[in-house]
Amino acid sequence: MKTKLKTAIIILTDAKDATQEALTRMLNALAMADECRRAGDELAIAFVGSGTRWPAKLSELGHPANAIYDRLRPHIVGASRSCAVRNEAVEGLESAGIALVGDNEVEGMAGVFSIRRYLAEGWNVVTF
Repeated sequence: MKTKLKTAIIILTDAKDATQEALTRMLNALAMADECRRAGDELAIAFVGSGTRWPAKLSELGHPANAIYDRLRPHIVGASRSCAVRNEAVEGLESAGIALVGDNEVEGMAGVFSIRRYLAEGWNVVTF
């Protein structure tokens, strides 16, 4: 019997500069997520920090990761609201149909995506 995992993939890498390092980290995040999907694992993908800029880029038809991104869309649980505001990514997230999540209510911020809740629920949390 195959072991089923609960994996939360948190994408922090920045799409703004489109460096090889940033793109490679994103591709590795999507490759791991796709492996989890194919294995039937419980999977959650979130965009946090400057990673909130990625959905707008990944939604572009010409982007090299567009096809895998589209396959993984059902597993995207959202993007950090406060991070999206700080990184001027709200419009891109909204146009990509990604929910803004602020379930970690930090004073003075618009609500941050809670990573702790995944740990509390026994998920494996992997950051890229």
